[in-house]
Amino acid sequence: MARINRTMLTKAEIVQTATELFLKKGYSHTTIKEICSELEMSKGNLTFHYPTKEHLLAELIDMLCSFQRKMMEQEADEGYSSVMAICLELVAMASMCEEDEIARDLYLAAYTSPMSLSMIRLNDARRTKQVFVQYCDGWTDEQFAEAETLVSGIEYATLMTTPDSAALDVRIAGALELILKIYNVPEELRAMKIKRVLNMDYRSIGRRVLTEFREYVQRTNHNALKQLFYPNTR
Repeated sequence: MARINRTMLTKAEIVQTATELFLKKGYSHTTIKEICSELEMSKGNLTFHYPTKEHLLAELIDMLCSFQRKMMEQEADEGYSSVMAICLELVAMASMCEEDEIARDLYLAAYTSPMSLSMIRLNDARRTKQVFVQYCDGWTDEQFAEAETLVSGIEYATLMTTPDSAALDVRIAGALELILKIYNVPEELRAMKIKRVLNMDYRSIGRRVLTEFREYVQRTNHNALKQLFYPNTR
């Protein structure tokens, strides 16, 4: 067995415990004190590695971004176009937040945390450049970044519901129309994609994606710890 980097091990253990609590209790309802208690670790030791709870949220959002990239690859293998994959991602998010309070709490925290929101925008700007470049001829990286600033605002508005909010299908259709329009997707294609999405069982899609994301986080944490103990294995 290789010599273990104790700092990396401590960080991996903190991330594993924190992310599992976030997904079990909700980000807002998990405290640093609870994370320390689970780890039998002092607050000073934990905050030496992760100064705030927001830093731990960013670790989970980094996993979320990686998960979304893998989901797009999987959907491409299943025959979905890249534009449709982007649509399904928003549908899954909106459906999750509609039905699961912990998922809603996590996404709203991510979209209101400057650190996590910056990660989301950067990740999504890279992906949307690949997906929509055919409709955005001549756009610079800065223009894709500016577009993603608008898109993240639309996504947040779709997820942040009140008692007066429109029904889920109305919010999904409106958000997709605005997002696809920002990226110059032709009207006919926009209408076709939105109609196809609304004909799906999008609530089931949301439940499935949430389950797969939780499993992905568990695997990622397990593999991170495994690599520290057995660096030459996969």
